[in-house]
Amino acid sequence: MRRGIAELPLHGGHVPYWLAIRMKKLASLVLRLLVDEYGTEGVLERLSDPIWFQALNNVIGMDWDSSGSTTVTCGILKEILAKEDLGLKAAGGKGAKSRATPVELREICGSFSLPSDDYVKTSLLVAKVDTVALQSGYQLYHHMFFVDREGRWAIVQQGMNPRVKMARRFHWFSEKIEDYTVEPHSGISGVRQRFALNTISRKVDPFRKALIDIVKEKPSNVEHDLKTSIAIVKGYTPLISYRPYNRRIVSRVFKRYESIGRLQLNTRALEIARELSVSSYGELLLIRGFGPSTLRALSLVLELVYDVHPSWKDPVTHPPDPFKFAYAVGGKDGVPFPIDKKTYDELISLLNKVLERNRNDRIVLRAITRLTKKWIPPSEEKVPT
Repeated sequence: MRRGIAELPLHGGHVPYWLAIRMKKLASLVLRLLVDEYGTEGVLERLSDPIWFQALNNVIGMDWDSSGSTTVTCGILKEILAKEDLGLKAAGGKGAKSRATPVELREICGSFSLPSDDYVKTSLLVAKVDTVALQSGYQLYHHMFFVDREGRWAIVQQGMNPRVKMARRFHWFSEKIEDYTVEPHSGISGVRQRFALNTISRKVDPFRKALIDIVKEKPSNVEHDLKTSIAIVKGYTPLISYRPYNRRIVSRVFKRYESIGRLQLNTRALEIARELSVSSYGELLLIRGFGPSTLRALSLVLELVYDVHPSWKDPVTHPPDPFKFAYAVGGKDGVPFPIDKKTYDELISLLNKVLERNRNDRIVLRAITRLTKKWIPPSEEKVPT
């Protein structure tokens, strides 16, 4: 399975009531079958896979290329998990609901006898990684935290870029993470940008180490280095420098930063980091006030003054073919065809019967899986939105 990022156009509109009711019924059946077959860990593993998640929202009738496929699907899953005792719950959501994640996590952890502080900290760190440590022009507005009774978790986040009218989805799975700040997205699906400020690449360990070293300096010294960096862009060459400066290259580096956003140090955050003697990138990201603009400023200093570089490679590959999944019951906006209510209701009825069968006697479901595994939709029927 591949986990990571999926890229989607920003869509408006809403799900009509008649479809929302069916979506909840079908998603509930899918969740119950998954828990029965694979346990809660299997559900979390699939939710953390952008391809599987995309398939799920297409199967229940969401458009394959809509940003709403994330928010609507997650909202439906959260509602189902709140009502049913499957050993799995969800916290967070879109906008204001995402900010309620810590409160909801504490309630869930209380019912599951899990250490709530650890999960609240994880929620914050994951959000900071996808907002600060990886910057490609997307601002998070959706954060959904799924956690099971055993303490495993999966997170589905989404950010938006109004300038290009696109949304990007980030997937995390607790069982596949070695380090929150070193390529935590172990497989990525989406549309690659020309460049992104990427400080979570496995290849930039020297950069992360230098970053921790520089925040141990007095904030006034760092401010001086930032002014020196900007002066270098304007043609100034320091008396003591690590390398000769090519004006054209320096200008190109600076324009990359400017295109992402402003460069402004939060000296109070740097002072706190210094007082706490932070020793890891994760600790630094958790400092209140350490945001995207501060990281951009520090990164510019490291590049131009200390000759230490982040990665500028956007960690995104190509999206999967979405049309196969959109052929299940159709799409809300009619792609590749309008929702077929009769087929939808028949599917719900079939899965209800499958669920009633003994776990070892689900021949129909396995036969359908074999038949559709290698099916490829006709290319002439692929209709873009």
